[in-house]
Amino acid sequence: MDLGLKGKVAIITGGSEGIGYAAAWEMANEGANVVICARTLVPLEDAAKRIKTETGNSVTAISCDVTIPSAIESLFSDVIERFGAVHILVNNAGTSSAAPFDETPDETWDYDIDLKLYGAIRCSRLAIDQMKKQSYGRIINITTPGGKAPTASSVPTSVSRAAGIALTKAMSKDFAKHNILVNTVGVGLIRSGQHRKRWEIKTDSNPNLSLDDFYQEMGSGIPMGRVGDANEVGAVISFLASEKASYITGASINVDGGTSPVV
Repeated sequence: MDLGLKGKVAIITGGSEGIGYAAAWEMANEGANVVICARTLVPLEDAAKRIKTETGNSVTAISCDVTIPSAIESLFSDVIERFGAVHILVNNAGTSSAAPFDETPDETWDYDIDLKLYGAIRCSRLAIDQMKKQSYGRIINITTPGGKAPTASSVPTSVSRAAGIALTKAMSKDFAKHNILVNTVGVGLIRSGQHRKRWEIKTDSNPNLSLDDFYQEMGSGIPMGRVGDANEVGAVISFLASEKASYITGASINVDGGTSPVV
């Protein structure tokens, strides 16, 4: 399918693995000029090489810590100098952090909100400056269904993701007149490096537990009966970034196998 992404410039935070990598692969395969960023450069460069090998299209890797405002400014300056535009921003940086409220110290709250919420705010602010000049832009914020329907022992992630969903809706109202569309994808349980590390810890006490069995156990409570794959999320992100989604803004789309009790 031609999504109309050829030649578009896309910045994807948290792009070295998982959902960010999958979105980068999909967009590069459609001919976009993709820039992936994360803190550590070596995994980013490895990801860029794999994508080029598999799609035939180059991906630019730039190290950036989105909790540091000056690093974000440097990232955007570099991208605009290289490509002259920013058409797409995927705010994907962040990991899950979940615990009971009374066991969550200020330091954990501060870091989670700085990474997931302020990272998205700061990146979006710079992206919008450029997108308004172009009268064109697509911003996709990665959140979770838990931001709409929090469970027990889910802070601070459920709170920072709820803020991300509200941010998406507010931005969509402010910038629709500039043809800047802002949506969010609520991601459920997905095969990821984070879950793989949890499996490795579990094998210390249960060495016979295979990774497939671990994921099967995780997926047992999901209506679709399985954990999702990152490429299933990457495909939705790429669609929202594309011309096929030109009348969608302010939407929150769950990719969670039917788990969320709310739409």
